[in-house]
Amino acid sequence: MAPRVVVVGSANMDLVGLAPTLPRPGETVLGDDFVMAPGGKGSNQAIAAARAGGETTFLGAIGSDAFGVTLGARLAAAGVNTTRVRTSYGTSGVAVIMVDRAGENSILVSPGANRTFTGLTADEQAVIGEADVLLCQQEIPMETVHAALRAGRAGGTRTILNAAPARDLPPGLLDEVDLLLVNEIEARAVAGTEEPDMGALLALVPRVVLTLSGSGARYADRDGQDVHIPAFPVEVADTTAAGDAFTGALAVAWGEGRDLLDAVRWANAAGAACVQRVGASGALPERAEIEALYNS
Repeated sequence: MAPRVVVVGSANMDLVGLAPTLPRPGETVLGDDFVMAPGGKGSNQAIAAARAGGETTFLGAIGSDAFGVTLGARLAAAGVNTTRVRTSYGTSGVAVIMVDRAGENSILVSPGANRTFTGLTADEQAVIGEADVLLCQQEIPMETVHAALRAGRAGGTRTILNAAPARDLPPGLLDEVDLLLVNEIEARAVAGTEEPDMGALLALVPRVVLTLSGSGARYADRDGQDVHIPAFPVEVADTTAAGDAFTGALAVAWGEGRDLLDAVRWANAAGAACVQRVGASGALPERAEIEALYNS
């Protein structure tokens, strides 16, 4: 039976420019190509979880503009349950993304409708409480993230916080988190240290996954495990959605009951499958692609 995954987060339209190099402040760079595609951390991770085999529900807000129509259609086409997605009058969220030929990127996000996603309803809280895994990020109002995590904890749902982008956290929020997922920048912001400190993070949450870009990931918990899980070697085309592919797959793998070390390995395979294609939601891999790379 597929694990029930609820993703509470953002939906954006990604405007992606491809160029030889990323422009420096004040510099104009002649680009190679342009792609417009649905994205946003919440939407991407919901699609990633659905394609990885999860029975996935997305809770978030889209605008009443043409971008909103496209965002809702892309989620539904990927197999995500969108019956509870809110439509807010006005613009949808937009992300302006620049990608260089080495696959590195720079991203600016304008939240749009995502700012309006506040005040979880009783129905939304019930859906969260009935799930196997709740997955949250930080591109929506933090009070909504906190409310979702509380609903997950109250319902016995496993809760994952992908603390991205780095933001100040409300008091008590981390008390509701079963697994914290961060990159090195986010780890420093959460722990309040100059370098990523797993000990400081484990003082706040019981389990941590630290993503290390092309080096894979590191998993640690309060039982004393602290293990580096290497990345799968692949040719990189675009790293934009790699973190979202990893995160959605990790939620599914944990919901299936995999040991977390194995779940991280499987998520590494999802991230590696993703970076071989350009784009955000369109680059997120299907379960068969993840399995093929994982088994290789």
